[in-house]
Amino acid sequence: MKSEGDEPSSKRRRDSGQNDVCSPHEEISSSNQNEAACLSTPPKNEKENTANTRGLIKRHWEYFCHHSKTMKIPEDKQIDQNNTEDKGKFDFTVMSYNILSQNLLEDNSHLYKHCRRPVLMWGYRFPNILREIKQLDADVLCLQEVQEDHFGMEIKPSLEYLGYHCEYKMRTGRKPDGCAICFKISKFNLISSNPVEFFRHDIPLLDRDNVGLVLLLQPRFHCKATAAVCVANTHLLYNPRRGDIKLTQLAMLLAEIASVAHQKDGRFCPIIICGDFNSVPGSPLYSFIKEGKLNYEGLPIGKVSGQEQFPRGQRILTIPIWPPSLGISQSCVYEVQQQRQEENTGGEKKEAKLEHTEEVIIAAEKFPSKLQHHFRLSSVYSHYLPESGVPEVTTCHSRSAVTVDYIFYSAAKDDSAAQPGVEDTFDGGLKLLGRLSLLTEQDLWTVNGLPNEHNSSDHLSLLAQFRLIEE
Repeated sequence: MKSEGDEPSSKRRRDSGQNDVCSPHEEISSSNQNEAACLSTPPKNEKENTANTRGLIKRHWEYFCHHSKTMKIPEDKQIDQNNTEDKGKFDFTVMSYNILSQNLLEDNSHLYKHCRRPVLMWGYRFPNILREIKQLDADVLCLQEVQEDHFGMEIKPSLEYLGYHCEYKMRTGRKPDGCAICFKISKFNLISSNPVEFFRHDIPLLDRDNVGLVLLLQPRFHCKATAAVCVANTHLLYNPRRGDIKLTQLAMLLAEIASVAHQKDGRFCPIIICGDFNSVPGSPLYSFIKEGKLNYEGLPIGKVSGQEQFPRGQRILTIPIWPPSLGISQSCVYEVQQQRQEENTGGEKKEAKLEHTEEVIIAAEKFPSKLQHHFRLSSVYSHYLPESGVPEVTTCHSRSAVTVDYIFYSAAKDDSAAQPGVEDTFDGGLKLLGRLSLLTEQDLWTVNGLPNEHNSSDHLSLLAQFRLIEE
């Protein structure tokens, strides 16, 4: 949707959809499933018939763990944690979902010309969105485009009734929507809630009202007393021509995560980052999140997010991108935190982990056109169908169908997606057990794109199941 007054009038949205889905909290027969590497998927005939005769979208559950595939998980989650075969294991699910603010929908009505007017009304859409949330029953919800009045009057009370505790951060300025993180109080305790505002009145670059939210959660079962999981949620700027702002907003979010997730031994607790990043797979911004480094020297601002195949203008990113007054280093940590880390090492580096951190900081300062961060993150989704290579999409409306929504996580060293050196950075990690499949643009247009009668956002929900691995 149009989220910034000086941005192009074309929308900044691209997906949503689903119905007739399989929850990870339901038993799924695996007798007819094909095995491809460590990923199990439904038989071909089911995948080829994604839309059934009722106009519903079928999304199946993709498993990464044989044991999880055959394990029955009762609907009562508290019983599940106390009676599962895997006693001592802490499994949980996370959803990321841009639910489409009604104000933004109405401000960008040209993006929904393919929709029948009744399906665009909030009174029609909210029951569908709530039904989907109830059906998938995630332990943690990361929601974007949550309109403030709807949150207070309908969304929060409905989710609290379902057993969630809700934290919310509205966008700054006069923008009436924001980000929410909601978690099941039967699974987690809240340690801290940390909002992040990307607007800075004293820095001309940061004149946009996007926000983020970072929670530190404590698992309630089968974990040591110091166990924690850091969950972050954001919705970055849409404007394809302002990659400089996008990267700075991302750096601000990463700095807050580094502060919240940092532990006494110099490592980080497991991290999950959800949101609408308004960037496509393989773009420089996406690669920076996953690889932890980006040399942006000579990089055109319009190519940072990859949203436009032929970006207008050739303005190059400045070096450095943001001014020193922001207080965030090129390693995406707060300068004060960085100084403390350097002081703690005291010249004779007491721990290998802090030694590695210091090396990263020195390298970043020596080469100012290089951004770095300390997290070794993996994406829950691979962004392409494994058999055909056709791109998955997370948003689909009249102007666009692409992937811009993600769930990133710090993979445990025995996770198939773990990156080298992950054990040096994190205290434990997360093992991906499964995910709710995404769809292609062709799939979505078989049900008239998004939103439609059954899928009431222009984005698809993302859903993943994790196991917390402790050291």
